[in-house]
Amino acid sequence: MKKKQFKTESKKLLDMMINSIYTNREIFLRELISNASDAIDKRYFRSLTEPESGLNRDEYEIFIKTDKDAGTLTVSDNGCGMTAEELENNLGTIAKSGSLDFKNENSSDNVDIIGQFGVGFYSAFMVADRVTVTSKVYGADTAYRWESEGVDGYTLEPCEKDTVGTEIVLHIKPDTEEEDYCEFLEQYTVQRLVKKYSDFIHHPIRMDFETEKPVEGEEGKTEKVIERRTLNSMTPVWKKQPAEVTEEEYKSFYSQKYYDYEAPLKVIHYRQEGAVEYTAMLFIPSHAPIDYYSKNYEKGLTLYSSGVMIMERCADALPDYFSFVKGVIDSSDISLNISRETLQQDHQLKTIAKAVEKKIKSELLKLMEADREKYETFYKAFGSQLKFGVYSDYGMHKDQLKDLVMFITSNEMKYSTLKEYIDRMPSEQKAIYYACGDTPEKAMRLPQAAAVKAKGYELLLLTEDVDEFTLQTLMSYDDKKFVNVATDELDLTTEEESKKLKEENESEKELLDFIKESAGGLNSVKFSASLGDHPAALSSEGGMSIEMAKVLSKMPEADGSLAASLVLEINSGHPVTAKIKELFASDKDKCAKYCKLLGAQARLLSGLEIDDPEEFTRLVSELMV
Repeated sequence: MKKKQFKTESKKLLDMMINSIYTNREIFLRELISNASDAIDKRYFRSLTEPESGLNRDEYEIFIKTDKDAGTLTVSDNGCGMTAEELENNLGTIAKSGSLDFKNENSSDNVDIIGQFGVGFYSAFMVADRVTVTSKVYGADTAYRWESEGVDGYTLEPCEKDTVGTEIVLHIKPDTEEEDYCEFLEQYTVQRLVKKYSDFIHHPIRMDFETEKPVEGEEGKTEKVIERRTLNSMTPVWKKQPAEVTEEEYKSFYSQKYYDYEAPLKVIHYRQEGAVEYTAMLFIPSHAPIDYYSKNYEKGLTLYSSGVMIMERCADALPDYFSFVKGVIDSSDISLNISRETLQQDHQLKTIAKAVEKKIKSELLKLMEADREKYETFYKAFGSQLKFGVYSDYGMHKDQLKDLVMFITSNEMKYSTLKEYIDRMPSEQKAIYYACGDTPEKAMRLPQAAAVKAKGYELLLLTEDVDEFTLQTLMSYDDKKFVNVATDELDLTTEEESKKLKEENESEKELLDFIKESAGGLNSVKFSASLGDHPAALSSEGGMSIEMAKVLSKMPEADGSLAASLVLEINSGHPVTAKIKELFASDKDKCAKYCKLLGAQARLLSGLEIDDPEEFTRLVSELMV
């Protein structure tokens, strides 16, 4: 029989389809099963409107068979079948979709067509060097066989076929040094691919397995029998109404899908209708995976189109700051850009992702209100990710996240949202104060923190590297500016106290310069009224705080150029200050030693290293004798 050429510019285009568009060869089976499912849906739909005896709905099936000896994989269905003209149009024309034509001609809730672009069939050539399609429509006397070896064209001829439907035989390529094609002739490989990609196709996908069973009445003897098994579960949990799904069903799905031994902290299961329709079933874990804060962690939701898995981890479905969320999205509205693998620019997906983001936020806020203990459990696991979300992308998402972040505060050392902090503020308080430390307790030991607390003001106690960067990105909350107590922005003095300090700093300039030179490593020295009963403390001036400089110095690329401008604040009313003033007038050598000790003490309180520990211990020893 004369070989026909494909309709289109063909050889080059088909070669591109086979070798370039699809990057994961195992999806060929998903595509063929989806096409078979469509064919069954079409036959069932027609049986409702046309005088066709057809089949009962429970008699429809997709059947898969492997033959290692012949090197073939066969996918057959008892769907609508194709005429010679349909084989010519649908398989002889690249990117021609019979499913799409059918969907355009028949709008009904009774049929759910998956394949719409007409390219999926050609993915078979990734694993097969020859594909044979035999098809027969209901009521026809003749079947037709379409056969092709790829870009060289195809043949089409009448043939015999006993049953209605389509049978696709893939002649699997021989193995090469680079590729193992024969794995697709293994039944366990077929089982795995069906479970992975087509588990929720709503028609049974069946396969025959040879197994041994005991011979009845003859102990110890077995016989080989053929057992037909259904490979797919068919009913997705997320397709049910949330009220119909038990907590145990959610837990079972979650543990099997995500290998988590603990139940999810919260399940978000809903259906969205409107411009884009989709169903989402999302899980918020109760703890972070071991690799969550590593480069190995892969975020993303599993994406389905009408029960067919499109992508196992669709990263574009979630923003990074909600990367802890697991789950599935199923939508028939997702437009498939040539293949089911290329979705990055899909408009519908972007619309869905935006809606999912809003839903996650609203559900987290509800959890915070309804079950604070659960929310705090969640926050201990994933709070850092939310704070990174505020800080990243130049603060683009700060308004989205500012009401979700929490910090330990000096108010009973418990978590508080920024709104709760504001609600507790005294009317005269001008700013939101915060102190940094390795632990909340260490943050409270800062002399300036004690002074703020003494005023009756609450402090946010920042203990993570990202915390201060988060607040610096937010800049303010409810028009209240964030102020680090260990910076020159802290001002707790009255107008009269401020005037007195200014006069004292001016009059004692010679002494302050001497302290600066003796202590070393300081940008300036000044008297302060914000130290409580402490003799001295370090603060910073300019945009770089002491804590931020510490964090940046730990970065791999740190070269020591980023440092805080240190200011030594001295308590003008403390006995140590009086002693230094006395020694400055009578014994400058001894005064210099006191100044070094004062500076070292302030560094220790701020969590900084002492430049010369040996000198420090020697000076302390001198004071002790």
